[in-house]
Amino acid sequence: MNIGLVIIGDEILSGKRQDKHLSKVIELLAARGLALTWARYVGDDRLRITAVLREAFASGELVFSCGGIGATPDDHTRQCAAAALGVELALHPEAKALILERMREVAAEQGVPYAPERAENLHRLNMGAFPIGATIVPNPYNKIAGFSMQHVHFVPGFPVMAWPMIEWVLDQRYAHLHGGARSVERSVIVRGAMEASLTPLMEDIEARFPAVKVFSLPSVDHPEYGRHIELGVKGRSDPVEAFAALRAGLERFGANLGPELVR
Repeated sequence: MNIGLVIIGDEILSGKRQDKHLSKVIELLAARGLALTWARYVGDDRLRITAVLREAFASGELVFSCGGIGATPDDHTRQCAAAALGVELALHPEAKALILERMREVAAEQGVPYAPERAENLHRLNMGAFPIGATIVPNPYNKIAGFSMQHVHFVPGFPVMAWPMIEWVLDQRYAHLHGGARSVERSVIVRGAMEASLTPLMEDIEARFPAVKVFSLPSVDHPEYGRHIELGVKGRSDPVEAFAALRAGLERFGANLGPELVR
């Protein structure tokens, strides 16, 4: 199953806040033998968010959406998810119970009466209004749940909440996928090379070994290797034969080879 990530918020696109989700989600997936297929950044625009989520639902892929599930005027994700599916929002009973439980705990911590009927507390219940048919994603930080619709899972923008919620989804709902994208890479440093001159060799290796992918990572100012290319192959099983063919082709080319790398 392909895995996607949607990161929502004007504050990311304007540079007010730096995105931390992309690298962390890659890390969480890699720890489970999974890999991210795509990622998208979207500002706080209802039409754009709805369009992106409509594509996510239609794809049938596993998608995580971070941000915009609060109840302030700049939070649109819950409404956009409902619009993308053509359903209404409704207060989810489990989410409501958790919000009320959190209100009770906060009141006790502050030494004030528990008053769920107060206007601000009634407004907080909006954070539990999800598209009809949603299931909740537990939030271990403050109990304000996220939600899932099909294979698309919605969590807050706060990393301290979002990351354990994403882990919960991966471990509770997709354990059967763990290890499904684990791959092995073999590469070699090619000093002073230009990608254009190595492209025919790369195309030949991919044609001869259809189960592997060839990759090329150029660098122009590496402190140790200077201008170079890390040229390699990767596959679900160890691509030993493909790498041997790649290295042989480089030697015939007279390339200046450096260290080999295995990941």
